[in-house]
Amino acid sequence: MIDSLEHLIRVAGGAEQAQLVFKNANVLDVFDGRILEGLDVAVWGGKIAGLSAEKYRGEKEIDLKGKILVPGLLDGHLHVESTMLTVGEFARCVVPHGTTTIIIDPHEIANVLGLDGIRFILESSKYQPLTVFVCLPSCVPATDLETAGSKLSAFDLWSFFQNKWVVGLAEMMNYPGVINADKSVLEKIDLAQSMGKRIDGHAPALRGKPLNAYIAANIKSDHECISLEEAAEKLARGMHVMIREGSLAKNLEDLLPLVTERNHTRFMFVTDDRHPHTLRDHGHMDAIVRKAIRLGLDPILAVKMASYNTAHYFKLEHLGAVAPSYIADLLVVDDLRSFNVEMVFKNGELVARDGHLLYTPPVRKDLHLRSTVNIKWLEPSDFYVPVRHGKLRVIEIIPKSLYTREVHVEPTVRGQEAVPDADKDIAKIVVVDRHQARHVSVGFVRGFGLKSGAWAQTIAHDSHNVIAVGMNDADLMKAIIRIRKIGGGIAVVENEAVLEQLPLPIAGLMSDKTFPEVSDAMDRLFHALRDRLGSPIGDPFMTLAFLALPVIPELKITDCGLVDAKAFKHVDLWVE
Repeated sequence: MIDSLEHLIRVAGGAEQAQLVFKNANVLDVFDGRILEGLDVAVWGGKIAGLSAEKYRGEKEIDLKGKILVPGLLDGHLHVESTMLTVGEFARCVVPHGTTTIIIDPHEIANVLGLDGIRFILESSKYQPLTVFVCLPSCVPATDLETAGSKLSAFDLWSFFQNKWVVGLAEMMNYPGVINADKSVLEKIDLAQSMGKRIDGHAPALRGKPLNAYIAANIKSDHECISLEEAAEKLARGMHVMIREGSLAKNLEDLLPLVTERNHTRFMFVTDDRHPHTLRDHGHMDAIVRKAIRLGLDPILAVKMASYNTAHYFKLEHLGAVAPSYIADLLVVDDLRSFNVEMVFKNGELVARDGHLLYTPPVRKDLHLRSTVNIKWLEPSDFYVPVRHGKLRVIEIIPKSLYTREVHVEPTVRGQEAVPDADKDIAKIVVVDRHQARHVSVGFVRGFGLKSGAWAQTIAHDSHNVIAVGMNDADLMKAIIRIRKIGGGIAVVENEAVLEQLPLPIAGLMSDKTFPEVSDAMDRLFHALRDRLGSPIGDPFMTLAFLALPVIPELKITDCGLVDAKAFKHVDLWVE
């Protein structure tokens, strides 16, 4: 270690030759918010040794001819399971876009497989051209309003906090538990604090004194702000605001007006949940930087919010800047406004050029996980909704949002049964417990635009039970049974025939196939939903997945029934 440090110092001072020198570089200075022109940047041992207008000598020299050298990009909050890719395939997708570090929350796989799921993510993150840090899931299960695959206490998490790749406690979704000082919740918070780790928040629409109580627990960030007013209040209470731009939840346009040169250090960009087609068609953190610039943000601030700010928040003092002693995770861009990533360097090694990978992916070690789809024997009567007096309590989708509305609708009746109605855009929604094979719940949803058929999936935040939506019980049954047969995934059905499917054998959440194979399969699923079943909405699969999440208002459904997510309690399907 001392020898390495000595070499780095000698290279920095010009006494020894660097391994790599970028010549004639314009360098983005994240500390002073400016471009430093015409510098040489020396790299040795995977670190930046120095930058200077005086020339450095290198074993290898790259003349940038005035192009801009910027720090590699960081995603500050991501569920890699939402991409349906393994960590290795995710790396192959995002590294060419300039993402060199991610901070992930393995919350989804932990809710299915518990500690085995966390171990799987940590092990599969090794030897990638992408640095993967982990925030440990704080809410497994997310609530007691559903059936989860595991339950993790502070004691269960303790050993993982010793791991150098673990940097925090992930989004504390159980904000009522924090506000009411639930002992099991506070034990996790206290453990993270005692280890010097960050504690991330998840507090949608929380304001006033309840927000004060939440932040008093040393919860320092939130990615759930959807309005300028909410974000401004959380900012004023000392929170770091994670501006989310995912496949479904897109908050950048609404929150960006709050960012100023004075307060920009309190903001960072995150994706939270991105589907493979979004990554393929639009990119990753580079796409957020470009969009922020198009919306009027200063390009230097945009890059800083996607790099240094994130690293600084997570106490990663060696990442996020082009400066001596920093890790040489570097991007070469043509200019800041277009932010076209031409070259990507990881630890000083060229790993991608012009969107193409230049490294050989590591040989993947087989990591065996148990089967996770275990449903009860289903009967047609499980989906039957007998008519009662009153109106149906229906989940209404809000486009491009994780939030929903509760609406009360006169039922469409056939015989003595309440049924879906395409003319009213009312479909039936079913959730089947896949962990203990006990429960089935049935409700109705408005907003998918389905005309026929059904589809089912084992992606249903956060416990990831089987969730299905459709226009008739026979297709619902066929789709759910198909999911059981393929060991988890997505299946689209019409007239009791399977149109398309995507097996997800890793916890029912992730594929063991390549990124192109997964994205092509998703294209076929989208076409089947739009062209055969008639659904016009932008991301129906992610929309359906979040209808089971009972920690985001207003009305959701779990395997145990409908949930009023504001009151945090189950409610009846019928409103008298």
